[in-house]
Amino acid sequence: MAVLACLLVTGCTQSDGGGDERSGQEILDEAHKTMSGLTSVTVEGTTTNPEGKGFTARITTDLHNRCTSKVTWSWNDAAIEQIRIGETDYVRPNRAYIEWWSDKSMDGDQDRWIKTPASKAEPGDGLADCPRDFSSFGTAKRGEPTEIDGTPAISVIVTDKSVKTGKYTFYVATEGKPYLLKVVYNGSDFRTTTTYSAFDKPLDVKPPAKVLDTEALGLS
Repeated sequence: MAVLACLLVTGCTQSDGGGDERSGQEILDEAHKTMSGLTSVTVEGTTTNPEGKGFTARITTDLHNRCTSKVTWSWNDAAIEQIRIGETDYVRPNRAYIEWWSDKSMDGDQDRWIKTPASKAEPGDGLADCPRDFSSFGTAKRGEPTEIDGTPAISVIVTDKSVKTGKYTFYVATEGKPYLLKVVYNGSDFRTTTTYSAFDKPLDVKPPAKVLDTEALGLS
């Protein structure tokens, strides 16, 4: 199953009281503007198909060129950690990941960081890009007020003719800044839940202390 691209959609927002008459699209547009102006954010997601197979992913990013991530696949216990700084990736795959991608049994300790050009990343390998796309899409319909982990929010239902098997529900904060808090996709093909947190928190991304340099060894 291909890795699902993260689907993210400033100023102050109004509470969802009687004075708030924004449309669903206006709510998403405000969230888009707020999220795009962040200096850092943490994104966590879980994707599962009807057979129960899926993966979880977590990325903390400055939205430009520095980020850390980890992806774990539930059906084979494969996992890969990543630190991206500019055009360089530092990756640490576990043994299950290496055996999965190389189709060979591995011996010995494979718990090491590997330095490699970011350009070597391939679709589906679990490595993340630091930039995020928060833009909205499809037809947005304002939903009901709710709470996400104790934060007052408004739901926005999004449908699109290119997505025939399900719908997206976006949850946007209605107190303080209109952060995008959560996105849920329910469909017959898969289900995805993505949450957003740690808005504008200090970000400390630096290379690991000890790495294996694939370029220096002529392996890249």
